[in-house]
Amino acid sequence: MAVRRSSKASATPRPGRAVRGSTSGRPIMALLDLLGRRWALRVLWELHEAGALGFADLQARSAGISPSVLSQRLKDLAAAGLVVAGENGRYMPGRDAEQLARILLDLDTWATRWGRRVS
Repeated sequence: MAVRRSSKASATPRPGRAVRGSTSGRPIMALLDLLGRRWALRVLWELHEAGALGFADLQARSAGISPSVLSQRLKDLAAAGLVVAGENGRYMPGRDAEQLARILLDLDTWATRWGRRVS
């Protein structure tokens, strides 16, 4: 697979492109880069829990996130299909977000068991 380099260091991670920490272009590396960005998992979690939230409500539920960071995370997650901006100004989980949430909850279960073993 030919790997394209992104012209912007902070561009939304995409499969087939170099991302932070990897030039392989592998989809898993793009996903890990996206999810590893500040507040990305928190934004996804709040939308998973609430279903749909306006910008101010999402910012309040993610106490400590700045408006500029929230705006960028929403753009990144929307570009990846994980968040959808509704016509009513509310954000909701995108098509792939529910399946990703189930996978992350399974990963959390695994991490809890692992944490007990290594503590």
